[in-house]
Amino acid sequence: MSDAMTSSNHPAIKPRPLSPRGKKRFKILGGNSNPELVKKICQELNIEPVKAVVSTFSDGETKVEIEENIRGSHTFVIQSACPPVNQNLMELFILIDAARRASADKVIAVLPYYGYSRQDRKPAPRTPISGRLIADLLVAGGADKLLILDLHAGQIQGFFDNRHPVNHIYIRPLFLKDIKSRFPDLASFVFVSPDGGGVERTLSYAKRLGCPTAQIEKRRPSPNETAIINIIGKENVRDHNVIIIDDMVDTAGTLKAGAEALKREGALKIWAYCAHPILSGNAVRRIKESLIEELVVSNSIPLLKEASQCPKIRVLGVERLIAFTMLNVFRDESVSEMFDAAENFL
Repeated sequence: MSDAMTSSNHPAIKPRPLSPRGKKRFKILGGNSNPELVKKICQELNIEPVKAVVSTFSDGETKVEIEENIRGSHTFVIQSACPPVNQNLMELFILIDAARRASADKVIAVLPYYGYSRQDRKPAPRTPISGRLIADLLVAGGADKLLILDLHAGQIQGFFDNRHPVNHIYIRPLFLKDIKSRFPDLASFVFVSPDGGGVERTLSYAKRLGCPTAQIEKRRPSPNETAIINIIGKENVRDHNVIIIDDMVDTAGTLKAGAEALKREGALKIWAYCAHPILSGNAVRRIKESLIEELVVSNSIPLLKEASQCPKIRVLGVERLIAFTMLNVFRDESVSEMFDAAENFL
């Protein structure tokens, strides 16, 4: 999507609701990873989810039984690959296979969070590219198309061939709308990328809002550990409020250490917007102890009780963004044009 395109020059027309005939062909099959999000997506579309039993045998094997006719339908299988990651992924593969064997015309996998996305390359000899393996399994399982919210790296779309296209759902319109409503005067703000890989994402926000940028330069001594080396563009940080933009927050080590480094360079107040709240280990404690004012996340992953009770964590709903993307895919209409106007109807 071009950086020149904004909601102001693409007036929003709220997507048309499904017709009675459309409802017969548009089906939603939800897994157990995020049932509340599935419910909210169905409410946005004013339809009922497909009746199905998704459970486990006593030995832990996944059992799926679809209890209504989906023959000839476009079936959207919604499942986040969030913790327990492997269990939820296996459930997703089996749900896709069940829909395929129930003679659905098209099976579209909807992943609000794509697990293993950080393993998108070989960082060292004799290591796998697990993100590619997940893509192969989704295609082998029978997914015709994929809808994925805020990928860790855009090139993951290249793991799928042109017969199985990926629609990348950008959370940016939702976050931009919230930022504009919370901070009407952005003259004193700078947008910060937590690492080199997130620079393009951060720039896409800064360009739309006319703000400068900076980057946290870090290294990882070991997985899930962070050491801050430097702040690139530190002259932009001094005496400015900061908004850190990232696709996910896992252990919150980067957020905590990054906020401390930004404060040392003269930053005023610090906020963070991260799409996927994995929040593993001591993440919630780190956020509570950190120098950030607030962490804004989405409901792509359900929050654990401790995180939901943290006063520094606020959740925005992605159900409307996902629901309207599904509608456009179902109708073979432009998805990018919808994103250009999305701020006006989210």
